[in-house]
This record gives sequence, C-alpha cells and structure tokens, in this order.
Amino acid sequence: MLRPWKIEIQWDKKSGKAVYLQIADAIVSDIQSGRLKPGDALPGSRSLAEIIGVNRNTIVEALQVLLIEGWLISKERKGTFVSDTLPLTSQRNKQRSKGTDQPIIDKRVLIAIDDGHPDSSFAPVAELARAYRQLFGRKAKWQMMGYNDERGDPEFRQAIVRMLNHNRGMHVDEGGVCITRGSQMAMYLIAQCLFEKGDLVIIENPGYKPAWEVFERAGAELLPATVDDDGIVVEEVERYLKTKKRIKAIYLTPHRQYPTTATLSLQRRLELIRLSNQYGFTIIEDDYDNEFHFGYRPVLPMSSFFELENYVYIGTMSKVVAPALRIGFLASGNHVLVSQTAALRKLIDVQGDTIMEQAVLELIRDGAIKRHIRKASAYYEAKRDCAAILVEKHLKGKVKYQLPDGGLAFWLTPLQETDWTELSGQLEAKGIHLIHPEKYSYGKPVNGLRLGYGSLSEVQMEEVIRALSILL
Repeated sequence: MLRPWKIEIQWDKKSGKAVYLQIADAIVSDIQSGRLKPGDALPGSRSLAEIIGVNRNTIVEALQVLLIEGWLISKERKGTFVSDTLPLTSQRNKQRSKGTDQPIIDKRVLIAIDDGHPDSSFAPVAELARAYRQLFGRKAKWQMMGYNDERGDPEFRQAIVRMLNHNRGMHVDEGGVCITRGSQMAMYLIAQCLFEKGDLVIIENPGYKPAWEVFERAGAELLPATVDDDGIVVEEVERYLKTKKRIKAIYLTPHRQYPTTATLSLQRRLELIRLSNQYGFTIIEDDYDNEFHFGYRPVLPMSSFFELENYVYIGTMSKVVAPALRIGFLASGNHVLVSQTAALRKLIDVQGDTIMEQAVLELIRDGAIKRHIRKASAYYEAKRDCAAILVEKHLKGKVKYQLPDGGLAFWLTPLQETDWTELSGQLEAKGIHLIHPEKYSYGKPVNGLRLGYGSLSEVQMEEVIRALSILL
C-alpha cells in the first residue's frame, strides 16, 4: 500500500518526557496539521521503529496511547489508521506540544490533587449505555422494576464470587457475598454489625479516615499502629493484643496501603493471620484498587489464605466502571455476619440498584469489563511513567518515593520536615488544592503527600510537580 505520509518525527532523550509520549505527540501534531488525514494508514510498528530509530516496544506504547485517546483506530489484519472521528482539540492537547520550559501555571484553573481517582472520561460509558438498552429490550419491564434480594442481584453475586475465587484466590460462595453501593457502604454495614460501644479496632497510621469515622460511629475506639515500607508494624499490633481487652478487629489495606502504597509483606501477613486466629479478632481487608496493576499479577488478598478464620473482604467496581456509579461488595466466610449486613442494608436501601447490577453483569459476560481493565491498565501505566519522569526531573533530592506497581497514586515523602499548612496555602495561591496530610493521620500529621495521577492530564501533573519543587 502506498503511504503518502512523510515521516518526520524527532525525539530527545534529555527532554524529560518519555520517548513514546514524544512520538505520540508528534503523530497528533501531524493529524492536527492535516499532514495525516482521517483514514490514512500508518506504517507497521516494526517499520516505524526502524524509520524513527527506536525500540519497537516504544512504538507499540505510543500507538497504544493514541488508540486509547481516539486519534487512531486498529482494524484487524489491516493495520492502524487515523480515526475518522477525531477527538476535539482540547487545551490539554494544545499545551502538550509546547516545550517544557514554557510557563504553564495558570492561577485561573483550580487543580485538585486527589488521592487516586480514575479518569472519568475514560470510563466505558458507551458500553454501559448499550447494556442498559439491551436489558430493557430483552427483559419484561415488570421483572426489573420489582423488589429483589437484599444481598444484591443473584446472578451478579455469582459473577462476583467467580471473580473473587478465580482471580483473587478466595474461597467464597454466593451466601457469603453482599452487594453494596460502594465500598463505604460496605464499611458502614460491617461496622454496625460487628462493633458494640467500647470495642476496640486496630487501624493503620497513616490510613483511611472515612473508615475510622465509620468505626467510631458504631461505638468502637481506635488503636493506631505505625506503617512502614512493609506495611503495618506487627509488633505494635501484638503489644495491643497483650495489653488491651475487647479488640474486635483490625482494619487493613494490605495490597496497596492507603495512603503510602506500601505492600504488606508476606511474613507480616502470616503473622497477622496467626494472631487473628489466636485472639479471635476479625481482619477487615479493604482492597480498594485491585484492578489496575502494571507488573505481574497482583498480590493475592489475605482473605485468600485457607488458614484465616475471621475475615471480611471489601472491594469496589466503581473505579473500573465509573466513580459516580456506586458498586461495592463485601465477602466473608461468616454467613451469619453477611446475613446481618444484608438485613441492615434492607432497612436503609431495600435492595440497591438491581438494574445497574444487571447492566454491569452484561459487561462482565461479554468481556467488556476485561477489555476495559486491560486498556485502562495500559493508559494508567503510561500516566504513572509520565508522573515518575516529572517527579525525577523536578523533585529529585527533595523527596523519596517508590515507583508504584499499580493503583493511581504516588506517595512522596519530603526529605525535610514540611509545614503542610503553610505549603497548602502557598499551593492554593497558585490554583492547586492539596489534601492536607492530617486527612490520613492519627494525631500528628505524617510527613508525606499522596499524589493521585489518574485524573490529571500531563500538563496538570507538571504544573503540580513544578509547584511542589519550588515550594519544598
């Protein structure tokens, strides 16, 4: 096939921007200028790599970004083509092509540094809408509009059970699962059913305050335990167990600790399981961002261990489908406890959103969820790599961090003690809102910052990281 496009892509290893992003931006620039037109075919990845002089994997990553953003489309056995329906040229795309030395802080725009939200524009909205239409066209309306099981749609629960058992190594059945409106509702239901006034619960410090507030509302008192690079410090947990009575549970985020992103080590997992069985307390495991993983398979949940007797596993699909659509679940081998949570849920919510559950079930059955997770993982891995380049470029020597192997956030620890109240005020003056570390600290604010990158554009990331570099 004759390809009229004359390839003139230049890249610079010292620019601070990943090479594959430079190549992606150059192709976007040629599309915007009209040098590449809708329907034009691109050379194969191997040919492009040879022409430009880079590794083929670099080209594959660049093309993947453009496929995700909608600039290109892939036709099976034919190749890669410029999309007939191009994305609107946004301010983000205009700024991407500018040199990194250009001033980019715009005080008129308030940028919120969140704690790891997904990019809502990347949600599978079209697929979900199609599933809704198919449901109403295939099922009698009266079947969907009536009341249903307070634990959630039975078929949807079965799909969750298969996912937990096959993908996360667990051993639950349909009677051990209850669907909720997001993980926070699951936390509330468990707290109300598990705790009485005067009970104690061990928490990670720093940790997830909305969960702490739910526990306190149920009458429990908090016992903070320090978190280090290997997760919660088990020695502190054991000291509590030897000196305190009525410790009913421990709340953990072991897969990717919130907010530090540390993974709980295997040795500590096994020790906590031993202590749970010995003292009879429940391990409440919040696996809030299991899906987006960039390395090998995610670490399996603590709840997958046969030895663990008392556990509650909490998960969510809101990050996968869309944050505004609240779909969570809790799972446990304790069917009595699950029945109690379902009965309480019925008092406040009757049955939840059955139609939404069935729509998401359609996406699971036709493979749309699996495809979306695969695309989203590549999308967020590219964002993570971009954030890492910017952190290394602007904050080297000022913070320490570990490159996260999944999730949607970095944990940055300044090398010097920081006045977070003053820093927050200075960032606000630049149009940047920071989550104050007191929001995830028990007592004195921890000297660290959780930087969510999933919902930020590359321009916004650089603006935020540059501002931090100036002020730290």
